[in-house]
Order: sequence, then structure tokens, then C-alpha cells
Amino acid sequence: MNKFFYILLFIFFTSCGVQKSLKDRPDLSTYHSQKYTRDKVNDSLFYIADNFLKKNKTQNWELYVSGDPLEIGQKTGVLTKELYEYQETSFMNLIDDYIPSKRRKKFLFKILKYYNRDLYQYITNEHKAEILGLSESATNRYDSLMDKYNRNLFLHGAHDIGHAMHDLMLVGCSSLAVWDEKSEDGGLLIGRNFDFYANDDFAKNKIVSFVKPKVGYPYMSITWAGMIGVSSGMNLEGLTVTINAGKSSIPFKAKTPISLVALEILQHASTIEEAIAIAKTKKVFVSESIMVGSSKDHNVALIEISPKNFGVYQVKNQPYLACTNHFQSEEYNNDNRNNKQKEESHSVYRFQKLEEYLAQDKQLNPTEMVKLLRDTNGLKNEKLGYGNEKALNQLLAHHGVVFQPDKRLVWVSSNPYQLGEFTAYDLNKIFNDSIQNFTINVDSLKIEKDIFLTTEDYKNYKKFRIDKHFIEDKIDRKETITKEFLENYINTNPDFWLVYANVAEYYFTQKDYSQAINYYKLALSKEITTVPDRNKIEKNLKKCLQKTSKSVN
Repeated sequence: MNKFFYILLFIFFTSCGVQKSLKDRPDLSTYHSQKYTRDKVNDSLFYIADNFLKKNKTQNWELYVSGDPLEIGQKTGVLTKELYEYQETSFMNLIDDYIPSKRRKKFLFKILKYYNRDLYQYITNEHKAEILGLSESATNRYDSLMDKYNRNLFLHGAHDIGHAMHDLMLVGCSSLAVWDEKSEDGGLLIGRNFDFYANDDFAKNKIVSFVKPKVGYPYMSITWAGMIGVSSGMNLEGLTVTINAGKSSIPFKAKTPISLVALEILQHASTIEEAIAIAKTKKVFVSESIMVGSSKDHNVALIEISPKNFGVYQVKNQPYLACTNHFQSEEYNNDNRNNKQKEESHSVYRFQKLEEYLAQDKQLNPTEMVKLLRDTNGLKNEKLGYGNEKALNQLLAHHGVVFQPDKRLVWVSSNPYQLGEFTAYDLNKIFNDSIQNFTINVDSLKIEKDIFLTTEDYKNYKKFRIDKHFIEDKIDRKETITKEFLENYINTNPDFWLVYANVAEYYFTQKDYSQAINYYKLALSKEITTVPDRNKIEKNLKKCLQKTSKSVN
């Protein structure tokens, strides 16, 4: 029966619709194709004419490319070849962790091919051309699973799938815009944490990308090798884009990746109205808030887009707008998924944290915005434990970024998370041919690294992350752990509910229900991240109490 089932699935997944998708290629007739070779100065600097890739002193990579979509893709691929391979390998290693079997992995890719069967119909020709040019530099290592072009095309939907599978991925982005009396200079100031976590390797090689297209506005974004889409960025017109995940169902097939919607807005819009007009034409497969800030409009809006709904939210009579991971427009007032997200997740808590800060009689500047993005405490400055997703700083961010659209200035974090130096860039200088000696940052405007990096607490947090994986593996294997290790584990992060829940779960699997009860109660005394997390602890505590009650009787 199982064999027959797999045969049917194979026929299903290799249908003509899938084959048509895999064979689709962009029209390149209006673009210039060339075999580029790069010059190497050292391991930190590569260039093709006036296009280049450079590692700065904070260990972030800086990329500058220009041309038509195909040229931009080809140049980017050649310049970032090693980083591209590293990024794809780290992603594939993530899959290996979950699916070590080669046979099952091949089956997964058959599913992916079917899932993405219509993807090509929702991506613009210029974006497909850029992806094609980029994919020419991809490694041959995974060609047996899928050809280079389709592999890269499909990976552009990985961000969306990660957001859709919210409970399986760590996603908790926070964005804030202030202006007028809440901004020190009265102009727009926008900050955000991009809390999209796959694994440690995934965020190792951030790229601060500057793109000067032949058609559209020059723009910058923070990205990774192999990715042309945008999660955070600003164009030369002073328009900014940041994306924040909403609550999504798991979609049945891929449509337009949100990062490519954001890219199109960034490249072709200079006002909020233009951004909305672009977004309205898109069919997406997940729910997302796109925060758009516009220097021309001196305003900010949330474009709240989902497979079955569309809303726009703007504030009235207040000089700030906060965004976490729930929708705020009227169109979503009766949306069950959004309301459940507000009730059960950590999104509202972070939103309240931002509003609590804004209620103070303070004006924000870039340095103060960075300080806020780095805040690990909760409401009323309560200690949440390091890594708690209720914090603005969850200590897992791919990047933090601050925009000053009126001045065309942007600050980008360096590793780890948003704790390293925030490097400053001036788009006016970069895109007006003012680049000399491949130097594009404004050193005088940098924001120093967080002193937290020098503390014992940070050292303990790094140990906590290692020990957490150790104890969870031991629990899965039902192996024993010394009491000393458990105590030391708690001491690495004593304000975090999870350490007590982990220890309680260990004792539960060891059938030491009295000890489990003690630690479950300690976990419940802390600020627990989500309602489902709390419900799980309460359920297990009840089981333990029942077990001990029976043993007494």
C-alpha cells in the first residue's frame, strides 16, 4: 500500500505543470549578457570595473553593483561566489539536520517542485532575469536535486515558508517609525530588528548591498548571498521598506515571495501611494506587514497583505508608528488568525514595550533608536531572561537597521545580532559617484558596539545556547544528566523561564515528578513567551501532580 502511495505521489509531483515550471526561463532579449571575471585585491576585496565586494572592519560585506537585471545578477554572482556557496550550504545543512536521508531529501525536493509549480507566473521578468544571472555562479553540489536557476528561485520563497510555519521558526521582528516631536531633528527616523533565525551560519556573512539599476531608483538593502529580495532597505528617493511577518496558514502553493514585493516597491516607488499601488497588484502566499516610510510624504504606512485580504494602516494625530507581528488595519479587525496571534503570541507584548517607551517625554535620534533596538528587558524594565522573544532584542536578529530618509542616511548592525557596531552610510554620496578606494561608509557617524558584549551575562548567554542544545538532546534520548550540570545551566540564564522548563522536562522524562513539579512552578513564576508555552507547562505540571498523588495514595 505504501509503495503504491509513493508511486501515485511521484506521478502527481512530476506532472506536466511541474515540468512547465522547471523549463520556464526569463526573456533576456533586452538585457546584456556577459561572462564576467573579477579582480582580487585580497580575501576581503574583489571588483569588476567599478562594481565591488568588500569586507569592512566590522566583518560585514559591502556590495556595489550596477546595470540591467541580468548584469546585476551576473556581477553579484561572480563577486559573491564563495559567500553564495557558503549560504546555500548552510541552508542545505539545515535541511540535513531534519532530513538526513538522501532518499527522503530527494522526495522533499519533488514536493518543493510541485509546491512551487506556479511560482514562475508570479515573479516579474526582471527579477527572474536577475535570479538567472545570479544562479550562473551557484555551486554544482546540489544539481542532482534541482538545477541552479530553479533552486535559487525556490529559495526566494524560503523566507515566506519560514514565516508561514511560524511555530517552527523563530520569527519576531519589530519596527518603529517616529517623526515631528518624537524625532530629535523633526524628520523621519525608522528602526527595525529583523529577527529571522535559521541557524548561526545563516547570519554569519551579512551583505550590505547597494544596487544602481538602469531602470528604477538606486537602493540599498541588508541581505545574504544568493538573495535578491529585500527585508530591509531604502532607496535614493528616501523611501524605506521593512517587512514583518503576520500570522499565516500554511499555503498550498507558492505565489509572489514577499521579499520580491518589497524589492519592487523599493526600486520603483518614491511615495507611499506608489508603494500601495504596486502591492495591490501582487498575489502572495503568506501574511506580512510592509512598513513603508517616505521622505516625500513625511509619513509612514503599513501595507498589510495576505492571500485573502489587503489593508493599509496609517496613524492620525500622533508622530509615531509601531509594528510587530500582528495587523492593525480595519480590514483585519475580524480576522481570526490575526486575533489569535494577538492573544497567544509575543507580538502584542513587544508592541506594548514600544508604546511604553514612546509614552515617555523623549526624542529619538539614531543612537537612541539603536539603544532601544538592543533592549533585552520587558515592560516596566522587567528582566525577561536573555533570548526571550518578548524582548525587542531577542539575541537572534539577522540584523538591526536605522534609517534617516530625509538625509538618506542608514546605519547597519554588525555581528553578533544587533550588538556590534552600527556602520553608517550616506546614499547621496554612494549613488552620486563619490566612491573612492572602494570606501562607502561614513566612519564619523558610526554607533559603537554594545558594552553588553563585554559582560559576564553575555558570556553566560553564549554558554546557555550551547547547554540548551545539550540538555534538549539528552531529553530526547532519555539519557541522564548530572545535578551539577542542571544547576549550572539554570545559572547561565536565571531570569529565563525556559531553563526551568527544560530542567522540569528532564526530570519528567526521568519520572522524578517531585523535582519536575518544583521546576515547572519556577518556570510559571517567570515571564513566559507565549500562551501555548504556558499551557504546555501547566498541562505537564498537572500530570506530575496526578502522578505524585497516585504514588502517595
